[in-house]
Amino acid sequence: MALMARIGAFAGRWFAVLILLGAVAGLVVPEQAARLAPGITVLLGVIMFGMGLTLRAADFAIVAKRPQAVLIGIAAQFLVMPLAGYGIAVLLQLPPLLVVGMVLVGACPGGTASNVIVYLARGDVALSVAMTSVSTLLAPFLTPLLVLWLAGSSLPVDAAALVTSILQVVLGPVVAGLVVRAVAGPLVERVLPLLPVVSVGGIAVVVMAIVGANAEAVLATGALLGLAVVLHNALGLALGYAAGRATGLPESARRAVSIEVGMQNSGLAVALAAAHFAPLAALPGALFSVWHNMSGSLIATVWARPATGRDKEPTAAP
Repeated sequence: MALMARIGAFAGRWFAVLILLGAVAGLVVPEQAARLAPGITVLLGVIMFGMGLTLRAADFAIVAKRPQAVLIGIAAQFLVMPLAGYGIAVLLQLPPLLVVGMVLVGACPGGTASNVIVYLARGDVALSVAMTSVSTLLAPFLTPLLVLWLAGSSLPVDAAALVTSILQVVLGPVVAGLVVRAVAGPLVERVLPLLPVVSVGGIAVVVMAIVGANAEAVLATGALLGLAVVLHNALGLALGYAAGRATGLPESARRAVSIEVGMQNSGLAVALAAAHFAPLAALPGALFSVWHNMSGSLIATVWARPATGRDKEPTAAP
């Protein structure tokens, strides 16, 4: 048990470095890394199953008792990121297609990898899962309206595909994990220390696959667009945390809102941009896919340090 705990602690402590190594591997061997891309959904599902093992029914009961936390997070999600994306694109005078790409990234729901980052950052995992689920279910209605409003273009979104995706990648695996823990609690308790290894390793592989599949786009992307993506993500993380703090949410919930707002379903943004606009419009989403996992891993590394007296609060993760 002590060895397992040390291995899990090592993975959490060096999360950022492992993610960077995954990104570098994607650039060095892009063809081999790209072959992993079709398995990203399955891999995220496995990661989310592991996340479900860390949760208890009581965690969701807590969220149900304070729905204001979910509402605050969702409001920040669909206000901060679309407006920030548009504002940054206009400020930096990006071409119209890149403006559309920035807005599209901001208008997409939260990414499923954010749940893993919240777990590693000692945040409120149950709140994170709830925000991911609700924002994805709202995306078929809000994403096209936001893109039309800010970018001046309509964007059809397959609501059924989005619902199916969240059921397969988040809700289904999480519920399965909950059931397994309820049925085989003692056994699950023994493997809990190793779950950070599964989470970190899984995200590193996802980043490697994303970089490999978009290696040319990543290398060809100019410094200006890179700056835009970094600023967009940083504003989401900072303003998401500020929204939680301003509304009196506890520290673990602030972390969850911050990460949920700052990390987007950029894979969805890439797919929609390529299908409905042009490859150039997909570049912001491709670059965001890499950067938000990097920045998320960095903030998780900082927040994963042992709690101080000021922020020692219970979270959904053990």
